[in-house]
Amino acid sequence: MAALRYAGLDDTDSEDELPPGWEQRTTKDGWVYYANHTEEKTQWEHPKTGKRKRIAGDLPYGWEQETDENGQVFFVDHINKRTTYLDPRLAFTVDDNPTKPTSRQRYDSSTTAMEILQGRDFTGQVVVVTGANSGIGFETAKSFALHGAHVILACRNMTRANEAVSRILGEWHKAKVEAMTLDLALLRSVQHFAQAFKAKNVSLRVLVCNAGAFALPWSLTKDGLETTFQVNHLGHFYLVQLLQDVLCRSAPARVVVVSSESHRFTDINDSSGKLDFSRLSPSKNDYWAMLAYNRSKLCNILFSNELHRRLSPRGVTSNAVHPGNMLYSSIHRNWWVYTLLFTLARPFTKSMVSEWLLSPPQTPSVRS
Repeated sequence: MAALRYAGLDDTDSEDELPPGWEQRTTKDGWVYYANHTEEKTQWEHPKTGKRKRIAGDLPYGWEQETDENGQVFFVDHINKRTTYLDPRLAFTVDDNPTKPTSRQRYDSSTTAMEILQGRDFTGQVVVVTGANSGIGFETAKSFALHGAHVILACRNMTRANEAVSRILGEWHKAKVEAMTLDLALLRSVQHFAQAFKAKNVSLRVLVCNAGAFALPWSLTKDGLETTFQVNHLGHFYLVQLLQDVLCRSAPARVVVVSSESHRFTDINDSSGKLDFSRLSPSKNDYWAMLAYNRSKLCNILFSNELHRRLSPRGVTSNAVHPGNMLYSSIHRNWWVYTLLFTLARPFTKSMVSEWLLSPPQTPSVRS
């Protein structure tokens, strides 16, 4: 019983409780068998119910299966730094002939990225996350990496990006994660990133366009465009265009664009209903930081919709997502007023770890 408690499996149903002298074990391929220490024999059927069982799903986050020198399977909990010969999934076994689930898994505002990816295996799949050294981007990159993906943190600040890589490796030393330079405020940097990525000659299963700027004072990039517009929209637009052929070759693939509900509170058309390009990259006299942010998020929505229309027949889907109302992150750091506002609202906001990662595929980019 102490061993069961150590593995977190001491809370068992009475029907499945084993008689004295019996022990539950698992094979390498996930089948459950039962050892009778009194009679020194093993069998596949539960000694009380007669049912055969197997393990359901992957190991929990932070666990890894190993084999000792005698060929016996044991399990390592990297988070709590402990080992056990009991499979932690024994609490979630299913019958040999399970019935098909009748309802779909539902998620809410408290669901974490790790919970959404529970049971998903991304081994061998390449994921690129922009702005992944902090906030939503970091949690997204970490969650993918801890589920086996080869994750590339595309960041402007390489010092902070490498620190983020170290933090992920600190949670799981076998994580496959690296940092690459990407400055969305410089189109030449976007081009260099795309070239460097293509030189790796790997597929691209998921591209998360997460990096963004908020409440910036007016400034122009070296490309002559207003900074918020270029960082939040145009840089990602250009990146997707440059990687479009890789995405199509990697199908099924997905592009996720992090937008915002604030896209509803602006417009980019003039009084005649035509696109007003001067609103996308305004002059200093016509600039308001919040409005510039809202317009860039509207551009994200329109871009994601059109990208899905064009590429979905080729196996590439695009989804725009709203990360959560008043989500507390570091995006507000550019002006003290917003920092104060976010700080006051923090008790009522979503935490970073309960943020979305990859919602189940639904209708593409529904916020238009």
